[in-house]
Amino acid sequence: MNRIQNCFSRTRAAGRPAFVAYLTMGFPSLAASEKAADTLLSSGADILELGVPFSDPVADGAVIRAAAYAALAQGVKLADVLALAARLRAKHPDAPLVVFSYYNVLYAHGLERFADEAAAAGVDAVLVVDLPLEERDELLAVLRPRGLTFVPLVAPTTSVERAAASAKGLEDSFLYVITVKGTTGARAELPPELKDRLATLRAAVDVPIAAGFGVSTREQAAMIGEVADGFVVGSALVKALEKDGTLHAEDLRYY
Repeated sequence: MNRIQNCFSRTRAAGRPAFVAYLTMGFPSLAASEKAADTLLSSGADILELGVPFSDPVADGAVIRAAAYAALAQGVKLADVLALAARLRAKHPDAPLVVFSYYNVLYAHGLERFADEAAAAGVDAVLVVDLPLEERDELLAVLRPRGLTFVPLVAPTTSVERAAASAKGLEDSFLYVITVKGTTGARAELPPELKDRLATLRAAVDVPIAAGFGVSTREQAAMIGEVADGFVVGSALVKALEKDGTLHAEDLRYY
């Protein structure tokens, strides 16, 4: 089994959902994001998504957009994120690391070059926000020979059949279920139909599912954890870094 499979095996055995954390790398600085990532992995986060800053992050809300622009203004690039991943891997040998990006960034870098460098850095998986099911084979063709997997995304409007197709062949990964229509960003409330949706998807696929977009409170995480294998927190963590560039204990309490 790979690190992702081992992670979900451990959290299931512990009777809890996996805490999947997202950070925009390079915000508020590269050093601060690396410290925040280290804090998360040392303080309870099970999987870390390393957000690669991009100039047109159409799936992201105001908090992550602003963080991406700030990182880009400092010159942070994909190569910096992969170098940071390598440093995290050295400190956290068992933690699953996921590169979270838009496709243009990877394509411009060169897919084979990216896959080589990601594998060398100890990255486990790649999540590409804007890469649909029908077009992902080009990327999978370079990831798979290097031992990397892919994290598929499904929207609230995705049919169960399409969700199952998205998960097929990725049993060493997990299915990221978007909880709300629209962009990322903390929500006071999640859709009332979410639990039923998650239960339906959980029964339809052979991979773990983790739900994200809008998750910002311990109560929301607990609700998702009743039916899903994991929950994803992103904007709330990035927002917390705006205060003083550091994550504090109160920012990490999702159990």
